[in-house]
Amino acid sequence: MTEDEAMVIVNHQATGDVCTLMMCLQDKGTVVRKMMWLMDHVFKYTNFGVVSLIHGDFFIRQGKAYREKQLIYLKDHLDKYYYNRDRKWIVLFPEGGFLRKRRETSQSFAKKNDLPYLTHVTLPRLGATQIILKTLGPQQENGILGTEGSPPVQSNKAKGLQWVIDMTIAYPNARPMDIQTWIFGYRDPTVTHVHYR
Repeated sequence: MTEDEAMVIVNHQATGDVCTLMMCLQDKGTVVRKMMWLMDHVFKYTNFGVVSLIHGDFFIRQGKAYREKQLIYLKDHLDKYYYNRDRKWIVLFPEGGFLRKRRETSQSFAKKNDLPYLTHVTLPRLGATQIILKTLGPQQENGILGTEGSPPVQSNKAKGLQWVIDMTIAYPNARPMDIQTWIFGYRDPTVTHVHYR
């Protein structure tokens, strides 16, 4: 499966989530070096921002004022870099930010729209997810996905995304770990649960 294309969606609680995710994926063959990450534009200005720019990751700016233009930029970026750089997996955090910053807005939106009231995760934002699925998903020919209804044909053309991997990171007592805790060991060792679906 690690050679198939996949979209990985992960909840987001703190900066330590990326470290947790990398630990989970380090033994999955070539996946880590063939990933493209979507992250908030502010990370462009951090120590790993330059590396991420060189790697071809995408920095997305949030907010209503930027939403439509950012989705166009995302599609253009995927068209230009995803296959050109031999990417296989794309990672995004569809909640759109850290839990502590998004929970109240998510709960308010849920209440107004008769959606589930969530406390440990937030409702996902769908714009980037929809662009990724439309751009990288299996391509249709004559209304038929892939080679459905016709004999298989050998091709070097990518099949498109074959999997959506839903990962939920859960910390004991709902107390997430930030990257400083990972680096400096401020807390005692703890068990972090990662649920895959």
